[in-house]
Amino acid sequence: MEEIKGVLETVKRKSGKTYSEIAEETGLTNVYVAQLFKRQAQLKPDTVPKLKAALPELPDHVVDKMMEPPMRCYKPDLIQEPTVYRLNEAVMHFGESIKDIINEEFGDGIMSAIDFYCSVDKVKGVDGKDRVVLTFDGKYLPYSEQKSEHMVSKIKESAK
Repeated sequence: MEEIKGVLETVKRKSGKTYSEIAEETGLTNVYVAQLFKRQAQLKPDTVPKLKAALPELPDHVVDKMMEPPMRCYKPDLIQEPTVYRLNEAVMHFGESIKDIINEEFGDGIMSAIDFYCSVDKVKGVDGKDRVVLTFDGKYLPYSEQKSEHMVSKIKESAK
């Protein structure tokens, strides 16, 4: 996997394109493109021609690997990287309030991290300084009341 990530990094660097530029050319979010290049997301067949058009030097064997389901994981020491640490800190600091607002607005449930879109954007603040805008766009998943009559395993048992 490290070899594939190295090739992806080299192709991207040689292209001179940013994740956002590749995202614009492929119709993906910039974070999803970065996930593809880190082998944390799977390249879908419909996107292959767009990615190959954006990065013509991308080898076919690498594209084939990108289409395989990835091993989604993170390195435990990644939290020591300052940007990742601050993101974690922000979620931990605001998480309880975000959870309360989700529950007020939607009910008892969570935001999916699977049916999920994420992007990073740069805007100017009212003071003219650059600001980072992170957008987390996840499907709402309500918790279900766990009734035994709805359990398929219980239904099968009672049919015996």
